[in-house]
Amino acid sequence: MFTAPDPGLLRLRISLRAVLGIGLAVTLSELAGLPLPASIAGGLTALLALFTVGDPTVRGQAVTTALLPVVGFPALALASVLHTAPALRDAAWLAVIFCGVYARRWGPRGHALGIFAFMTFFVTQFLHAVPDRLPQLYAAMTLALAASSAVRFGVWCVERRTPAPVTPAAPAGRGLSRPTTRQAFQATAACAFAVAAGPVLSHERWYWAVGTAWWIFVNTSSRGETLVRGWRRVVGTVAGIAVGLLVAVPLDGAPAPTAAIVAVCVWGIFYTAPLSYSWMMFFVTVLAGLLYGLLGVLDPALLGLRLTETAVGALGAVLAVALVLPVTTHAVTDRWVGQAVRAVHGCTAAAARRLAGDPEADPAARAAELEVLLGRVRFSLAPLVHPLNPVRARKERARQVLALLDECAREARGLAAVAADPDASHDVRLTAACGRVEAAVEVLVGAVPERAVTAAADVPGHHAGTGQVPHSAAEQALAHLHGLERALAALATPLRGPLTGT
Repeated sequence: MFTAPDPGLLRLRISLRAVLGIGLAVTLSELAGLPLPASIAGGLTALLALFTVGDPTVRGQAVTTALLPVVGFPALALASVLHTAPALRDAAWLAVIFCGVYARRWGPRGHALGIFAFMTFFVTQFLHAVPDRLPQLYAAMTLALAASSAVRFGVWCVERRTPAPVTPAAPAGRGLSRPTTRQAFQATAACAFAVAAGPVLSHERWYWAVGTAWWIFVNTSSRGETLVRGWRRVVGTVAGIAVGLLVAVPLDGAPAPTAAIVAVCVWGIFYTAPLSYSWMMFFVTVLAGLLYGLLGVLDPALLGLRLTETAVGALGAVLAVALVLPVTTHAVTDRWVGQAVRAVHGCTAAAARRLAGDPEADPAARAAELEVLLGRVRFSLAPLVHPLNPVRARKERARQVLALLDECAREARGLAAVAADPDASHDVRLTAACGRVEAAVEVLVGAVPERAVTAAADVPGHHAGTGQVPHSAAEQALAHLHGLERALAALATPLRGPLTGT
């Protein structure tokens, strides 16, 4: 969380902006005289709008934000009307869950709208909202969307100068093999289990199990990823409950200190989400405890109940990925590693064009894309490097892959920085070195036989491993390119066979 690279301090700025946007949303609700539950709904609405909307352009983000009420308000009304009819409410929520996951096939916009529809249904259970409260909730949510949008698109539009990198989409597939279709069935099955098992523990807080099952399926692609995400959610929840007992319970809803710690939790959620699901869940759990303190219903037993409901939801997710259209970790891992390797080549090619005098080439953007992909690779390999994985050989190979890809990323960042130097000039050796990197990438993705790399490596000007200290921009670029060559060549060994068969 503290040492991971944050190019341009993008994560830090987005986290601070979230605190500002959510704080403004809650403040406007309070100034409008809305009751506390409505203000909480407004704050959660602003959090979701800032957290889930991730279109690649600012215009796209604005359109998606404007569409949130189109799916959220009907879901809120439906949940409120059916609040006293459990059977119909549960059936309606499962339908929302299926549609919300299925909508991910339409990219970031479908992903955000699906989450918002689910969470407005969830918030209705959290606040025990009934139809009479709908006008207040609609007013608070409208104010929240206006406030968060004013901060995001007006006061502090981080993405206008620093576009957020977008992870390339995975192969689509067809029918039930399509990731979104498969996950829609899996998530619905997991949430159906939670809907049935949650009330056994509590008729009041049963929805926590459903929320756990739903969120475990966000951004997962395989059995292993889902299992690890479920484990990390439980770990983060346990840690958050421990801190909640020490902080939230003694505060007992005191407004000023609670507001200050809520701001810290909001910052923590946004800052740690791209890096660690456990840390994010830690801050979410502390935040939930503080909100229950504001509502006057917090006690140690409630925090204990949250843990058991979380365990039930995680169990539902585990059963669903094991029994409903399961996908192996091996298939997913190969896909993401291949995309990361191709991103290395993309960054190299962009840097070469920039060094040759092409002002339109942007290696920095390609390096940022590589960082995003590496995060996805780490997530897909997490089941293999987990301490509980008993297969040591596969664990070691997965660690080698991660270490070598991290080395590629370091060299790519350095190459992008050199290419950005206005004094950097073209050197004929760079063309040969970039060609060797391209050949190495093609070998790794199976495009050409390995002998092509051997031939490319014999090109004059190859000085990898000489130990010479580079001085000019061209020599610095060569040093980074040679580092990429070595890392890519070393990657061939752990990638010769499947990393896993689970």
